[in-house]
Amino acid sequence: MVKRLGLALCMLCWSSYFLVAQDVPTNDTWSSVLEQYTKLGDSKRLYPDISPNALQTKQRTLERLYDSCDSLAKLELAGINPIDLKLLQFEINNALSDIRYETHLMPISSEGGFVTALLYQVRGKQLDKEADMLTYLNQLSGLPDYIDQQITYLQEGMDKGMMMPKIIVDRMMEHVDGILRSGPEASFLLDPLSNTSRLDEGLAIIKSDVFPALQSLATFLDQTYKPSAPEAVGIGAIEGGKAYYEDRVRYFTTFDITPKEVFETGHQEVARIKAEMMAIIEDLAFDGDLQDFIHFLRTDPQFYAETPAQLLMEAAWVTKQMEGMLPSYFNVLPRMPLTVVPVPENIAPNYTAGRYSPGSYTNGKAGEYWVNTYDLPSRPLYALPALSLHEGVPGHHTQIMLAAEMTAMPDFRRQMYISAFGEGWALYTEYLGEEAGIYDSPYKRFGRLTYEMWRACRLVVDPGLHYFGWTREEAIKFMVENTALSIREVNSEIDRYIGWPGQAVSYKMGELKIRELRKKAELALGDDFDIREFHDTLLSNGSVTMDILESMITDYINNKH
Repeated sequence: MVKRLGLALCMLCWSSYFLVAQDVPTNDTWSSVLEQYTKLGDSKRLYPDISPNALQTKQRTLERLYDSCDSLAKLELAGINPIDLKLLQFEINNALSDIRYETHLMPISSEGGFVTALLYQVRGKQLDKEADMLTYLNQLSGLPDYIDQQITYLQEGMDKGMMMPKIIVDRMMEHVDGILRSGPEASFLLDPLSNTSRLDEGLAIIKSDVFPALQSLATFLDQTYKPSAPEAVGIGAIEGGKAYYEDRVRYFTTFDITPKEVFETGHQEVARIKAEMMAIIEDLAFDGDLQDFIHFLRTDPQFYAETPAQLLMEAAWVTKQMEGMLPSYFNVLPRMPLTVVPVPENIAPNYTAGRYSPGSYTNGKAGEYWVNTYDLPSRPLYALPALSLHEGVPGHHTQIMLAAEMTAMPDFRRQMYISAFGEGWALYTEYLGEEAGIYDSPYKRFGRLTYEMWRACRLVVDPGLHYFGWTREEAIKFMVENTALSIREVNSEIDRYIGWPGQAVSYKMGELKIRELRKKAELALGDDFDIREFHDTLLSNGSVTMDILESMITDYINNKH
């Protein structure tokens, strides 16, 4: 009896050990985590599954994956990069924040929200195989259900008092109305089918199904949503809004920092940059104060292109100038070419001055620097060099395409975009243009400063709007008084901040950290400091949080000693 009991206990122990061992995370666990996370963000889809069941499943999956990453991080297994783990948890935590704060109930923005997101998915998409064409046609057929689901969420947001303000509704309606006015034949949704045998089928679906759904969205926004939308523009005005904004500031800066600290940093930067602006005005012997000089810049024809083609050529020339200097600042550069194109007409009126659209080796698409040629008197040439460096090279194109070419990294990291890093880098490269001699006139140097001032003002107006109860008019006044941006640009920028809480503070906070790390490296290394090595190191891990970046630069300095 004793022997049988002992044998049973022994078998139980071995059985328990086996079960526990099965639950111990391994490298295979990491591979499974990566596979499941990748499936959640299938970039091949025209739009995501946003049904309530899908969101619930996504939340449960994300929570499970986060816990798995936690367990793997504690084990410190060989073969698993701790940076991969940390960044995946960072992104998972952000996705969970969106679900917990129910951001899906407010899917609109001044730049078109979920409707413009479709444009980004379609842009450059090539359908060479019959199976891909059929898949795309099926996705077009399902698009009305996707739009209806968004309307349902907007209605739910209304019921819960979670709504975007009237000004954002107006901007969203302008985007939708613009698409409807252009007609089905001009729809961007047709672009992937333009050179295929399935064009007529796609057009039929857009005419019979998609456009009626967009019209239903326009009617809902105009007749149901807008009359109930609040006048107050800040997210802090809705229940839980201030907590959400605090969360957004932490995510977009990657710092454990408060809106108040960001606000104070902004005021300090505004004062510093203003002093540099005044020095240029004095050197020019201009007869007037800062506001007089800004008025001169906004109104003198010499600072504006006469045609869209001229603006595009100016942007292309600056881009080629800087490309010729890149070997002096980098040892490693991306293979992907960069082109300069206008912002699509249907979104240009309420769009920002410029933006970068990444290239794709899969789709055979070059990187695109979008230049807004709408309303030329609002697109100053003196600011174009800074914009071109930021959106093109060595800004977004260089950083994003280098990351895309790092095939040893997991896919999620090659596609990852952490705003404080990406926007901080791009703003830093505007400053780099000073060293490269790109700003060859006092007006262009002032233009660079006004772009830096623009990002410093964001540190003030974004928390001002969303945390301290500023009105839209107060935010516009602050921007008008402190930057040389055109009035159109100021208005479109403020509306972008209103519809995207927290993102605007990432630029300057990230750039300040990068410049701090460069100064640290220069002081530590002295004559051994190599700007090319420093930039290569900065970009060597793709998009990272600021604490990871600081560790990378510290290691670089220590290894050079």
